[in-house]
Amino acid sequence: MTPIADLLAAAARIRTGFTSHIPSDWLQGRTAYGGLSAALALQAALELEPDLPPLRSAQIAFIGPLAGDVTVTATKLRRGRNAAFLQSDVVSEAGLGLRATFVFMAPLASTLAHDTAERAPVRPPAPDATLYVGPEDFFTGNFEFLDCKTGTGPAEWLRWARLRARTGLHPFVELMAIGDALPPAAFKLLGERRTPLSSLNWQVNFQDAAPATDDGWWLLSARAATAHDGYSTQRMAIWNAAGEPIAEAMQGVAIFG
Repeated sequence: MTPIADLLAAAARIRTGFTSHIPSDWLQGRTAYGGLSAALALQAALELEPDLPPLRSAQIAFIGPLAGDVTVTATKLRRGRNAAFLQSDVVSEAGLGLRATFVFMAPLASTLAHDTAERAPVRPPAPDATLYVGPEDFFTGNFEFLDCKTGTGPAEWLRWARLRARTGLHPFVELMAIGDALPPAAFKLLGERRTPLSSLNWQVNFQDAAPATDDGWWLLSARAATAHDGYSTQRMAIWNAAGEPIAEAMQGVAIFG
């Protein structure tokens, strides 16, 4: 297990970002786990503009494989009185692997106070719950999980997740790292077949300007309504341990078979 904080501490800073090395225990096949790549991209943006308001949205494009030595750079696209747009790229020997656009926005005075968002449908794990930890040579070895196996559809995951090592991380960096930890929802439809799948993009909108939870637990949901012609689109959500809505998301997924 390699803590993300250790990766960031060991990174060599350059003018617009840093260089780092993705160890094998953060890989999923031939590429880095997407949540880690997105977290590194966000960290570069935060370091480029250290006085940013809260993160409100992230648009992630998973362009190509990332492994081994990587260079993470950030660029300020625009910064106004209330909102800032930053772009981050993650590049490896194989070329551009990830491009992210982050939107940061300060809270604004408003007459609107509307909230009908769904609360977490299940309670967080009990202290004595039996948790799942993935293999040490795969990215899931950096997490603890508890599946919610009742009440889910045929192409739906509902799973509590937390990083085993989360000390020293910016709250939004932690959320980016954990928010993509579910398998694609269409994976459940494959049964015993091990058909390769790959996330193409990830759009995340954050509903809380200061996300926090208890004992590191976040409830993750992914649900696919369609899967055909080698492509699936899924809706995703994140809640904290108190059941409060933290983020809504969407992904497109390629299915190779």
